[in-house]
Amino acid sequence: MTLASALKSGDLAQLPGRRDEDWRWTDLRGLIRVVPPPSPAVESVPANPVLNALKGPEYVYANGRVLHGSDVGLAAGAEAEIVRRFVSARGMAGMTAGMAGEEGMAGAPSGMTGHYLKAPVEVGAGARLLLVDSFEGQTASYAASFHSAIRVARGAVLERIVLLDDGPEAVSVGLTEVELEPGATFRQTVLATGARRQRFETRVRHHGGGARVQLDGLYVLRDQRHSDQTTVVEHLTTDGEAAQLTKGMVQDQARGVFQGRIVVAPGADRTDARMGHHALILSDRAEVDAKPELEIYADDVACAHGNTVGALDEDALFYIRSRGLPEPEARALLVEAFLGEVLDRIEHVQAHELARAWTGRALRGEG
Repeated sequence: MTLASALKSGDLAQLPGRRDEDWRWTDLRGLIRVVPPPSPAVESVPANPVLNALKGPEYVYANGRVLHGSDVGLAAGAEAEIVRRFVSARGMAGMTAGMAGEEGMAGAPSGMTGHYLKAPVEVGAGARLLLVDSFEGQTASYAASFHSAIRVARGAVLERIVLLDDGPEAVSVGLTEVELEPGATFRQTVLATGARRQRFETRVRHHGGGARVQLDGLYVLRDQRHSDQTTVVEHLTTDGEAAQLTKGMVQDQARGVFQGRIVVAPGADRTDARMGHHALILSDRAEVDAKPELEIYADDVACAHGNTVGALDEDALFYIRSRGLPEPEARALLVEAFLGEVLDRIEHVQAHELARAWTGRALRGEG
């Protein structure tokens, strides 16, 4: 059951809901009452100046259709930097609202439409790729489903930055399925500001042999926004390494969700897998739900997970304020330092600068 299958078939029963264990905190079935009609085609979308610092080609997809670009395929031994923009746009004036009717989604604007897209990635043996995926809501309300099958061949390196800038009334669901061959490296950092319902799920089939996966995430949520970062890493053979770190901040009535599962198959000895999730709650009505899990069916492994959810350190806040900073600035400084650990793990220099600037804007409520 997926959002994409519901959009294709028009069958609400295809939507996941709270009775599905992996979706109990990101219920779609209880939210969407009528399957939205297809999003209209658009001929162009405004440029995104946030991405100007990156070099390399820019692929653009709007409302589930290709405007410029193709599937990503990197030949063995090649190097590249690629930006992909997945834009949810309004289309022609008045068209969206007229198509959607008055119900669309319970409590949401009547102009909601829906679209889905598949965008595979192939990274050849020994190749190196920086991939920046920017999900942009240029209209407030839509239902968008995205799927990317990624194969990282032997000895290849893929560093991926995902920017989730969805509209406030959007329903946005992304699924990435990764095949990581022996000796390969996959590093991913997901940065999210939430939506009415936002979920980004990453599943990795880890074939060991010295391969390494790093799955990091960061969320900055305010108002009534919701963001769900879900990961599953399956260690299938020996000598695999995985490291995960997700940090977040929620305030107002926002809700952050983290679900992480590490599965070590029988015989996947010498697996080294570690996962951590840490969040700050800055208001009484905000919420964080977290479920880190380990499923280990081999003996010779080193696996661990950790989870903390709490408020700002009052002693640290007092110390900074005693140096003359007003309380709002002192709080912002502590939050930025708390989240910075995730950003510092991004190895590509321009990507690191982009992520730090993006986080700064998110903390200031800009965007």
